[in-house]
Amino acid sequence: MAWQGMAAEFLQVPAVTRTYTTACVLTTAAVLEFLSPFQLYFNPHLVFRKLQVWRLVTNFLFFGPLGFSFFFNMLFVFRYCRLLEEGSFRGRTADFVFMFLFGGVLMILLGLLGSLFFLGQALTAMLVYVWSRRSPRVRVNFFGLLTFQAPFLPWALMGFSMLLGNSILVDLLGIVVGHIYYFLEDVFPNQPGGKRLLLTPGFLSLASDDQSTWFIPGSSPARGLLQPATGCRVHR
Repeated sequence: MAWQGMAAEFLQVPAVTRTYTTACVLTTAAVLEFLSPFQLYFNPHLVFRKLQVWRLVTNFLFFGPLGFSFFFNMLFVFRYCRLLEEGSFRGRTADFVFMFLFGGVLMILLGLLGSLFFLGQALTAMLVYVWSRRSPRVRVNFFGLLTFQAPFLPWALMGFSMLLGNSILVDLLGIVVGHIYYFLEDVFPNQPGGKRLLLTPGFLSLASDDQSTWFIPGSSPARGLLQPATGCRVHR
């Protein structure tokens, strides 16, 4: 019965959040069993010369070995990916997938300049940044230590990452890409003479059924938006 309840709860999670989170967990499990991180990291030479094109995807799925850093990242990936998908991207699955693709491509191009090999943490920072800019009045309680407005959250996460001994370059990359997306999608189209430049390709719209309901009948689509997050609590 417990497993059935967990499965039902998991199926209530929106499709993109469910797929990406599951892929990250399965990739880490695969590394524990039979894969090596050296088979997953982004390497332009291996991608374009050896045609190991899977590295363009797998570098976004591996967050390191099991430990505090992995679970910390998974919590934030799951929460803020879900908040976006159930919030500003509700009913816009194709647009949400396109945001992932746009951010991923831009991170890879910019990551070449800094020789960055795993970009999952940068993608997390991008998700948090976009959510925070679209929720400027939301107050966030950070691990019970600090309370501040949502737009400060990406910077708090970057500082926390630095305290853990991680390079802030990956977080900074995610913030930069998140800002570029936010500016092109939310700011520039509302300026005099501006227009929307990020147009979702038609094939994504055809591949996703934006009119479908992602939730189990009887569940609330807004469920989770106001639930306290582990380590980071949201107040309205």
